[in-house]
Amino acid sequence: MRRAALAAQGFADPRPSGPVTRRHLTRVLERVQLLQLDSVNVAVRAHYMPLYSRLGPYDPALVDDAAWAHSARRPRLLVEAWAHEASLLPIADWPLLMSGAKRSGWWRHYQQLVDQDPGIVDDVLAAVKELGPIGAGALEKALGGSSRPRRRGATWWERSEIKRVCELLFGIGQLTTGTRVHFQRLYDLPERVLPPEVLAAHPADPQESARALVLRAATALGIATEPQLRDYYRLGPQTSRQAVAELVEAGELEPVAVVGWRHLAYRRPGIRVPRRVTGRALLCPFDPLVWERERTEQLFGFRYRIEIYVPEPNREFGYYVFPFLLDGQLVARVDLKADRAAGVLRVPGAFAEPGVDVPRVAAELAGELRTMATWLGLDDVVAGERGGLAAPLGTALR
Repeated sequence: MRRAALAAQGFADPRPSGPVTRRHLTRVLERVQLLQLDSVNVAVRAHYMPLYSRLGPYDPALVDDAAWAHSARRPRLLVEAWAHEASLLPIADWPLLMSGAKRSGWWRHYQQLVDQDPGIVDDVLAAVKELGPIGAGALEKALGGSSRPRRRGATWWERSEIKRVCELLFGIGQLTTGTRVHFQRLYDLPERVLPPEVLAAHPADPQESARALVLRAATALGIATEPQLRDYYRLGPQTSRQAVAELVEAGELEPVAVVGWRHLAYRRPGIRVPRRVTGRALLCPFDPLVWERERTEQLFGFRYRIEIYVPEPNREFGYYVFPFLLDGQLVARVDLKADRAAGVLRVPGAFAEPGVDVPRVAAELAGELRTMATWLGLDDVVAGERGGLAAPLGTALR
């Protein structure tokens, strides 16, 4: 099961020997289907890392151009939408997510703002049409509001009314991301971002779209239970169960009983299961191989939790911890921080899994960290002191 999952995610393929191109990006997207976005930039932004994990060093502009730029010679390949979470995904998939197959997300709570002030949507859309692509702060000023900083102690979720309406419209597909500047989302109208053939496919049939999304999830996961297939695009339970049943009846999914799993699993007929998986990769917390924590534990015996929101004294492993994949096993985890001012990749903590060959893991991890540091434009890797792997890693880095 583990080898099937790794092959589905692209980890059974060798890294390119030459420059990484759009063709490589497309091949990875055909496997993983989407790249999750996240604002944390302590090491590297989440949407860049899965490509590095599978392809090795590449120019991040490859992703930027595919997602937030367009020309006749190099058309836009990706669009932003709420999928697993906020994600980049192939443009052709946008109608599937806007079809009603996917259950409404947290932005639905902002509907009350529209109910209280029905004209606010027309005002926002008219301003975006005139001024876009535009950020929420600039849009608020244009509409006569204020763009004051959040009060001291306010959470990220305490947003302005205009920002909330923009997020609601983004969630339901009336706005999308035209481009990003310093990772700030600039909103624009879908008709100015998406090609006509994609817009013409919207609205799509909800149940047909659900089947298509479940098949994409099955492609990405290799073998998975219905709840895991559902989670990939955050479908509703009943919608997902019906789609799985219909796909099984059509012969596009086949049920598989996996020893030790509570739920029946499913796979696409004829999936690849390599005899061995070799190579190494660092995985960010939002990599699709590990983002579903129960599945990660089922496949690898690796209990993984993100500790960003855990108070520092209570963290077990660190703030932004990367699992280390070596020859098909998760063998270690490292807390990483890109210290751009000092030009070093810092490793405050390094922890080996029980029973691994520590000297070999340290040597392979040191090599991968050096490669990652170079990719990030950093000059050195500095190991800290936390964790049983820290001292061997420090030795291997000398």
